[in-house]
Amino acid sequence: MTTGGSGELVRRPSGSTRATLLELLFDVVFVAALALISMQLADRGSWPGIAPVVLMLMAVWWTWSITSTTTDFYDPDQRPIQAILMVTMLGAVVTAASLAADAHPLVFAVGYVVPHLFRGVVLVSVLHLRRHQAEERAARFFFWFLVSGVFWIGGALLPDAVRWTVWTVAVTIDYVSAAVRYPTPRLGRVPNMQYERTTAHLGERYQQFVILALGDVILVPTLEISRADFTGARSIAFLAAFATMLLLWQIYVLGAGEIARTTAPRVLRRATRLAPYTHLAMLSGVVGIAAGFDLVVERPTGDTPARWIGLILGGPALFLLGRTVFTYRILGTMPWHRVVWLLVLVAAMPWLGRWPPVLVTAFVVLVLAGVVVGDAMRGRSTGPRSRSRSGAGGPRDHPGATAGQSG
Repeated sequence: MTTGGSGELVRRPSGSTRATLLELLFDVVFVAALALISMQLADRGSWPGIAPVVLMLMAVWWTWSITSTTTDFYDPDQRPIQAILMVTMLGAVVTAASLAADAHPLVFAVGYVVPHLFRGVVLVSVLHLRRHQAEERAARFFFWFLVSGVFWIGGALLPDAVRWTVWTVAVTIDYVSAAVRYPTPRLGRVPNMQYERTTAHLGERYQQFVILALGDVILVPTLEISRADFTGARSIAFLAAFATMLLLWQIYVLGAGEIARTTAPRVLRRATRLAPYTHLAMLSGVVGIAAGFDLVVERPTGDTPARWIGLILGGPALFLLGRTVFTYRILGTMPWHRVVWLLVLVAAMPWLGRWPPVLVTAFVVLVLAGVVVGDAMRGRSTGPRSRSRSGAGGPRDHPGATAGQSG
């Protein structure tokens, strides 16, 4: 571990692209926060109650995404970057604790804002010794998190009726400023070429986090079933959760949609800017699925309320939507079989209310199995062409190969 001068802080092109152990620990902390969000989502008894949980999910995910961007552009073995990771982990613990204990909203806002500002202060102060693009990049991020931080902290001090409106403005600033490349007074926007220098490290980070997050699909219902009797219906629901987790893994990692392994600047730039938003959709789906199975394991029989239908079917639909859009935008080809199954999920929602919840989960398993079968068939039909291209340094079947950064 080195101290990291300003010249050393930026990741070397020849450096290792493997995730460090501290980064893996960082992921575990955030996956735990996602599990708490799933349980909060399951506990909300109405649609209006779900909106604040969604906003919290967006904040937690954005912290992970931006920090992973930092460890891709800067060397995570350097002490300043490790300090940023540790402070961000503490912020995740604070925000998760505020979710679990329903603490004062200021706790949540501080847990979110402080790591972003700490990152900006550390990077700008270390990099100012040698003014170059890395310093300007850090200053742009810092400026926009100062702007949104005013709304996060200010909203926490306002009454409930106003707070969520102000926090919606805050999270919108965070997401939109990244989408338009952080335009900053006197510095302009982040240059496009900085999106093109993304390493394999970031694709691996996205993959690792999604795979860990899929564990929540079985973790959350496991916590629920541990407090209840093992009835036949509950056991079937639990097995459906396990099957759903494996099928989502198959769709994400081994899907037939080929994500280009390319050095083409335009394709790489598109992937690095799109990945945070499409992966937000996928992770929102995972959180919804985990919350749905939490409810089903608790009460697997009887009618299925509309809110439960929204979680049990809407979660897989969001996951498929995020995965399909990412594939289409990178490769320019549409996996139509996934679109068909996505429409099946949406079309079935109004008709399944009278089904028992455990049967609805079985329907979801069948739909996801259909997606996987379609992926396998499409993979066989395009396999020879793909292999011939990969021999020339072309595409490979790897969903996270070009998953990229947000800003």
